[in-house]
Amino acid sequence: MHFPKRTSYRDDLRLFSDRFTLWQYLALFAGLLLLPLAADGYILSQATFVFIYGIVAVGMMLLVGYTGQISLGHAAFFAVGAYTAAVLQFRGMAFLPAFVAAGALSGLVGIIIGLPALRVKGVYLAMATLSFAFIVEEVIVRWSSVTRGNRGMTVNDPVIFGLKLSGPVHMYYLSGIVFWLVMLVVLNVLRSRTGRALSALRDSDVAAESMGINLAKFKTTAFAISAVATGLAGALYAHKLSYISPEQFGIMVSVEFLMMIIIGGLGSLHGAVFGAMFFILLPQIIVGIKNFLPAKIAELPVLESVSFGVMVILFVLFEPRGLNGYWVRLKTYVSLFPFYRQGMFKRNKIAASDLIKH
Repeated sequence: MHFPKRTSYRDDLRLFSDRFTLWQYLALFAGLLLLPLAADGYILSQATFVFIYGIVAVGMMLLVGYTGQISLGHAAFFAVGAYTAAVLQFRGMAFLPAFVAAGALSGLVGIIIGLPALRVKGVYLAMATLSFAFIVEEVIVRWSSVTRGNRGMTVNDPVIFGLKLSGPVHMYYLSGIVFWLVMLVVLNVLRSRTGRALSALRDSDVAAESMGINLAKFKTTAFAISAVATGLAGALYAHKLSYISPEQFGIMVSVEFLMMIIIGGLGSLHGAVFGAMFFILLPQIIVGIKNFLPAKIAELPVLESVSFGVMVILFVLFEPRGLNGYWVRLKTYVSLFPFYRQGMFKRNKIAASDLIKH
């Protein structure tokens, strides 16, 4: 059995709790690095989408799971990042500057939309971010001289230092590198004073302010970091598909992003990754199950949406901690076997809504 021991307060600030955990992540990283040697193009494409949506989920987890700020407007940041990268490259800018500009502009938009968070919260903040998503979608449609409106626009393959990244292997590695960099940044933010301040804001605005935490500064910071991550993911998404249009960034995209982190498990970066994996793999699972369903049910166009909705309801009712909750249980079971007690997690079971203070 493996039990990490903490002997000082600095142990909680370490990136890895012990060497065993470090070796686990190194093994995972090596497996992902060698995956293209054993996987075909389809699997690599799905893994690339997991990385892209994982970046969005990590950014949303910082905002929703750790700061307690509900957002239904992340499709707007996703669209801003995608269109910024596409338009700048169409006008002759190199990929790397355009990619950085996509994240920077998304962060600036995040600061602007984060300003309402200073006065509203809960469902009112969700409505404010939802309204902003509608505005961005309408701007994309109407500003056809730049975005080409409903016609959409093609996106050139990224070129880095003269190397054209056009195949699934190149996009897999590019998305993976960005994912790990974003994860590292968010991890370090959470380990810092800023991360502790964000967690305090989630628990109680009044208590946090009484301890000297600047609400305006840290709420806006959370929106900015989350928006930057989502904008970078949008830029990668545009290059992965090589074509973007306004229909790809509708309100349902924001809802799906929120569902992704709820199913994965609020308040956990592992949950963000699990949610992204679930979001990408569920459609493939549904396709496989259709062969065993009656024809009338299998042909329903809303089958995928209904499946996601049912999953959210089931997780909220029976496992509020999401897939990460099951992962924690599995690790604990393996560590304590054969002394694992069936009811040891009952006292710790909380509602997902308790993680988001209204």
